[in-house]
Amino acid sequence: MSSDNEQSAEPEGGAPEQLALIRETVRKANVPRAKPRTWRGAALAKELPVARVLVNKGVLHLDQYFDYAVPEELDAEAQPGVRVRVRFGAGGRNVRAGRREGGGLIDGFLIERRAESDYQGALAALAYVVSPEPVLGPELLALSRAVADRYAGSLADVLQLAVPPRNGRAESKPSPEPLPPPPAPSAGSWERYEQGPAFLRALAEGEAPRAVWTALPGPHWPQEIARAVAATLASGRGALVVVPDGRSAGRVDAALTEVLGAGRHALLTADSGPEKRYREWLAVRRGSVRAVVGTRAAMFAPVADLGLVAVWDDGDSSHSDDNAPFPHVREVLELRAAHGRCAFLLGGTNCTVEAAQLVESGWALPLRADREQLRIAAPLIRTVGDGELARDGAARAARLPSLAWQTVRDGLRSGPVLVQVPRRGYAPRLACERCREPARCRHCAGPLEAPDERDLNCAWCGRAETAWHCVACGANRLRAQIVGARRTAEELGRAFPAVPVRTSGRDHILDSVPDVPALVVSTPGAEPVAEGGYAAALLLDGWAMVGRPDLRAGEEALRRWTAAASLVRGQQGGGTVVIVAEPTLRPVQALVRWDPVGHARRELAERAELGFPPVSRMASVTGPPEALAAFLAAAELPPEAEVLGPVPAPRTEPGRPRRPWEAPVGESWERALLRVPPGSGAALAAALKTAQAARMARGNGDPVRIRVDPPDIG
Repeated sequence: MSSDNEQSAEPEGGAPEQLALIRETVRKANVPRAKPRTWRGAALAKELPVARVLVNKGVLHLDQYFDYAVPEELDAEAQPGVRVRVRFGAGGRNVRAGRREGGGLIDGFLIERRAESDYQGALAALAYVVSPEPVLGPELLALSRAVADRYAGSLADVLQLAVPPRNGRAESKPSPEPLPPPPAPSAGSWERYEQGPAFLRALAEGEAPRAVWTALPGPHWPQEIARAVAATLASGRGALVVVPDGRSAGRVDAALTEVLGAGRHALLTADSGPEKRYREWLAVRRGSVRAVVGTRAAMFAPVADLGLVAVWDDGDSSHSDDNAPFPHVREVLELRAAHGRCAFLLGGTNCTVEAAQLVESGWALPLRADREQLRIAAPLIRTVGDGELARDGAARAARLPSLAWQTVRDGLRSGPVLVQVPRRGYAPRLACERCREPARCRHCAGPLEAPDERDLNCAWCGRAETAWHCVACGANRLRAQIVGARRTAEELGRAFPAVPVRTSGRDHILDSVPDVPALVVSTPGAEPVAEGGYAAALLLDGWAMVGRPDLRAGEEALRRWTAAASLVRGQQGGGTVVIVAEPTLRPVQALVRWDPVGHARRELAERAELGFPPVSRMASVTGPPEALAAFLAAAELPPEAEVLGPVPAPRTEPGRPRRPWEAPVGESWERALLRVPPGSGAALAAALKTAQAARMARGNGDPVRIRVDPPDIG
């Protein structure tokens, strides 16, 4: 249709008259116009016209509060704790009608209202209040500041972790009315622990005990945590429980519902989705619920009148945040317990060195069962010792010796059998069958792996290899250096053809399996719970876990083994665990005796001798060699600080997600470790933060990454 036809199709004079009528109607309508961004000439609030704002800039040299003027129209909504939008970065030259203008819009939190500003120049005005919902209270602000100072980070970065993103639909819905405190629970399975009933009574009476709890193996720990939470709620206080993953959170959530009933607690996990999670978080912030269970981010949950903080399995790497400033759940909850004078419970079937230090220092008391209760709850642990080797000549080189096969065969008569394999996939690492030369990619020299039976891919660049041959001897046959979970499942399936084989790993994790004969092959940390417990378990390739070049290799191996063995029935139920590892190794002996506390104490004594964490405080500084050298030269470290290194940092493998503190792919970085004695950790963190802030203010291009108390130091 032509433009002439379009015009003739309209009524004569219709369009111009209608547009003019609409414009005039809008002018005369008594509705507020779009709020100006600078509020030039607008009247200010009559009382407390200055707003102190924390802008959402994670850079250290801007880790401070900035003052803004409060327009009179925003006076009612601009209250401490709300989210605001402000203009930032304009400088002091662009001032009109007494207002600073320009700069980009940025998010922030309104910290407080003041009568006057310390800044002598013109102030920019608040652009607008995002929401009148106060989400940042004084207690959460103080905790976030303490965490930022401890980890040499910025307050804005901590608040990114502490306050979830806003969801308008969830915010518009009211939270339910709070329920009255429940009655104090009975001790239940806490009776198995000598001090268990006394611990619950102390919680119910409003006291603040601190305990390191070595839980008995078996399925009872979620109910025991739920009873501790119920005892705390009975005293009129709130409780917070942090677990390493969504599966554990689901188990504690079900136990809390069983003990407390519905509506008394909130579940904060990433699996809930942004709207539901924010709605649950708001219910906690508004005081509608007083109990929280969740994963890592829940460590900052704003529980009112907090009476108990609890962390389960503090050695799990999931408790250490991968975002700056990299706080650890255990340390954050220790801060909350100390500052808020509330009870503290650190639990797990294992005992970390940090937990042992809390007991040795007297900060917390041990909460354990006696040996008689342990013998009832724990399965029988067997190793491939000298006697077995004498009867089975091939067992020394075999991956599954005769004892393991016999244990599987006996266990399948009464229930499922768990098989723990340290690696996922089919054959994660390959080598030449003739000369044992590691198989490398022709394009990038990365290691070749077999994710399944047929494919052969590079672990770095992901390219498929179809015609591999050994560069050393010319052979074209491969062998597995490490056998993965899928290959293990295939071998067991051939050995027991009438038994179903299930796998659980990173790609597909099972929550539970029924109480019927089956083989369950799992990687560490992905073991599903068996209804009624497993009849037996095999812990394969123990050397692969103990032999890692890491300070925590033995501790981590024992933690993985006890977690798997805790899913097996007790000795009275015929439960048996076979570990295929050198029997004389310290972690293996600790598993046989089921003595994780003794293992942690010996590790702590050795680290005290060598000056390793947690006896000393340590920070890792990583970056390009020139930038790292300049940073260390400029930092005013405490006199007692010791610099270890620098040494080459591990290179980032292509194709693998890069973590924030790692070097970009293809770059060679170095790492230095800074060590100080106990009591000097705060001074070290302050020195590192000051040096990093000065470096960022100067605009130096090369990055330097700081991590206080790194979980892995090699």
